[in-house]
Amino acid sequence: MIPRALIRNTTLAAVALALCVLAAWAPLRAQTNAARAPAQPAQQAIVERGRYLAQAGDCIACHTVPGAKIFSGNRPMPTPFGTLYSPNITPDRATGIGSWTADDFYNMMHTGRSPKGYLLYPAMPYASYTKVTRADSDAIFAYLRSVPPVRQASREHDLRFPYNNRALLIGWRTLYFQQGEYRPDRSKSVEWNRGAYLVQGLGHCAMCHTPINALGGSSQEQAFQGGLIPMQNWYAPSLTSNREAGLGNWALQDIVDLLQKGVSNRGTVYGPMAEVTFNSLQFMSDDDVRAMAVYLKSLPADQGPASDPAEAPLRADIHQAYEEGRRIYGARCATCHGAEGRGKLPHYPPLARNQSIGMSSAVNPIRMVLNGGYPPGTRRNPMPYGMPPFAQELNDDQIAAVVTFIRTAWGNRGAPVTAREVNQLRSATVE
Repeated sequence: MIPRALIRNTTLAAVALALCVLAAWAPLRAQTNAARAPAQPAQQAIVERGRYLAQAGDCIACHTVPGAKIFSGNRPMPTPFGTLYSPNITPDRATGIGSWTADDFYNMMHTGRSPKGYLLYPAMPYASYTKVTRADSDAIFAYLRSVPPVRQASREHDLRFPYNNRALLIGWRTLYFQQGEYRPDRSKSVEWNRGAYLVQGLGHCAMCHTPINALGGSSQEQAFQGGLIPMQNWYAPSLTSNREAGLGNWALQDIVDLLQKGVSNRGTVYGPMAEVTFNSLQFMSDDDVRAMAVYLKSLPADQGPASDPAEAPLRADIHQAYEEGRRIYGARCATCHGAEGRGKLPHYPPLARNQSIGMSSAVNPIRMVLNGGYPPGTRRNPMPYGMPPFAQELNDDQIAAVVTFIRTAWGNRGAPVTAREVNQLRSATVE
């Protein structure tokens, strides 16, 4: 028989032990509940700011396969050197950036190096993102940490030898990468500097609108002078030349509308630029888009070499193509764009004296006639008017003829195009 004193002492000890366990567990429960509680207003504001900045940087375009979970990566990016695959940047600890710190993320943006120290391929636009401030980098990181984690390993890149050797990036970086945050130009306005920061940094506009050489690099001296986008078969026009898409003689509102709505009185976005407007620019504030327009309009004009058929002898074959193109245009295009190419604003852009029609490269007008297309549906232009494709209705000679007519009629000063140029673009990927 157990003595009552022993039972009483044992009971008291058990009660004391239980109280100790409860006391120890209470703070732990409080911490768990706090972790599950909604973010505090200040932190939530940072997350929302990061969301906005991630849209300004168009992060979704590379890090999300259409239809897949946001930022789960593995979107293929064809390059002249092979195919790169974007990484998973969700907060999954095993396959994403869940184990990264804010320092790791900023160093990656600023230096183009992963937390493990390996060099990133410049398809990640760190040559532009290096200009992003620490505060903005931290906000983007806070937002990325807030999205649902996705357990999905990133695919290995499929690059040809020797481009699969990351050590070669040391040379590329020496030639084409200049590290450092954006430094305001004190001789310019606050608005101009804000626009420069967005265009040069998160917007990474120069990545497409600057000529790219055989090494996949571009020089600062040729910034914004336009060039063919590798593997996409679209031409990003020069933003410095008034013979292409130079914006010096554009009204500021026309630039704002083109960026934010996708259509303006001076033109319409198609191809890769339509994706930028759809994913990014339409969500930016009026003040930020206006600041970008102010900066872009200020870019110095570069009147580089441009074709000018008015200065060349009119060959018989070109005259014949012109007349055939005039006939095709009257039958198939004039209903929307007008007999004199004046268009019907804002839905049908003018073709007469349209700088984008007479650019040094005829890739874009050829592709538009071949493939047609729609500008993006945006918050300010939710139901855009599109253009039908003519690839199945017109042969190469006919499309060459109508594009030649459009590029040389009504004061346009583009060069004629050939059936061979059209044929080369028939098989171009349409996205």
